[in-house]
Amino acid sequence: MNGAPPVLQGKLARLRTVREDDVPLLTRWLDDREVRYWLHHSDREDASEEEVRARFGPDAVREGELRWTIEDEQAAPVGLIRLEGLDSVHRRAELAITIGEKTHWSRGYGTEAIELALHYGFGELNLRRVWLITDVDNVRGIRCYEKCGFRREGVLRGHRLRYGEPLDMLSMGVLREEWDEPAEGKSRK
Repeated sequence: MNGAPPVLQGKLARLRTVREDDVPLLTRWLDDREVRYWLHHSDREDASEEEVRARFGPDAVREGELRWTIEDEQAAPVGLIRLEGLDSVHRRAELAITIGEKTHWSRGYGTEAIELALHYGFGELNLRRVWLITDVDNVRGIRCYEKCGFRREGVLRGHRLRYGEPLDMLSMGVLREEWDEPAEGKSRK
């Protein structure tokens, strides 16, 4: 699936298409060592605006990817969320999220953005599985993913480097039937 994804509105967060004026913010987030610490590319050099525009900008075309800018209640961009590797045969996708504005960490924006993306993926795209991988020591992220219905599936040993050191990563996934199950403490859009 290509093209602009729809706007998704929650109580706290709003997901909208990435715009040209997001590129400097995305670049700042990706160049922030504290934000990049949790990203799969923490060992890479700082990104230029041109590189960020080519990968995440409004005109970047990546087959099988939907990406949204996450906005807060004041319509200020706070992060980026993507469904990538959309596979219509196996009906699955990988979820990737970054909350780039550190003042918005641990305030519910990531949780709601993920719930909105999952609702769209399972409801509109008819996915049967959404998965992700995260650092095994990303306690805050893992707590958020589990709150959204993801389950731990396995450890990828030494899967990436963080500042030159091998790091294990945790594979997590949620199946459509698990998403459809009513669960105490989980909200559904």
